[in-house]
Amino acid sequence: MSCHPYEAMAAQRLLPVLRDADADRAVRRTTALLAAGCRVVELTTSTPGWAEAVARTAPLADAHGRPALIGLGTVTTADQAETALDAGAAFLISPYPAPEVRAVAGRRGAVFVEGGFTPAEIASAVRATGAAKVFPAHVGGPRFIRSLKAVLPEGLFVPTGGIRPAEIREWLAAGATAVGIGGGLPEDPAELAAVFADLAGPCCTGCAAAGR
Repeated sequence: MSCHPYEAMAAQRLLPVLRDADADRAVRRTTALLAAGCRVVELTTSTPGWAEAVARTAPLADAHGRPALIGLGTVTTADQAETALDAGAAFLISPYPAPEVRAVAGRRGAVFVEGGFTPAEIASAVRATGAAKVFPAHVGGPRFIRSLKAVLPEGLFVPTGGIRPAEIREWLAAGATAVGIGGGLPEDPAELAAVFADLAGPCCTGCAAAGR
C-alpha cells in the first residue's frame, strides 16, 4: 500500500523528529515508533551514520502492516539529498530554504518539505511543493500558523521546533497539518501507542478500503 507522505503526515498529525548519537539508536527508536502505530518518521542528518539508518528502516512496516515512510530532515545540500533518496528516504525536509535540495527533489520526483520562517519563504515553499516546514515554530506560536493559513489556505504546514507533545492539539487547531516533535514522547510502549492512537485521523482512500 502506497500513500503519499503528505496524506500520511496529515493522518498521523504528529511527526517524530529523531536526532540520535548513532545509527543503531536511530534504528531502535524508529522500530519502537513503528511498533507503537507510528508510520511516518523523520530521521536527520545530525545523526552520524544517518544514511545507514535510513536504509535499515525504510523497508520496515508499522504496527498495521503498512510500509513505513522514513524521511530525512535537516537536508541542506544536493549531496545529502541524493544520498538520502538512494538510501530509500520517502521524503526530504530542510530547516530553511534550500534551492539545491529543491532541484534534486524536482529532478528525481521526490517529496520535499522545504523549511522557512518568513511569510515569503513559506509562501515560496508552498508554491513549489504544496507544503512548508515552519521553523523555529515556537518563535511565532500557533497564532503565526493561523495567520499563515489565512493567506495560504491551500498550504500544508509542519511547524517544528520548541513544541511540547501536550501542545500538539493547539497547533493543529491553528491550522497545522502535522506537528514536528523532537523530544518529550513517552518511552513506555503502551503510553507511546496511546499518543498516536489518540491523534490519528483517516488516511487516503486506499487505507480506508483496507480498513487501516
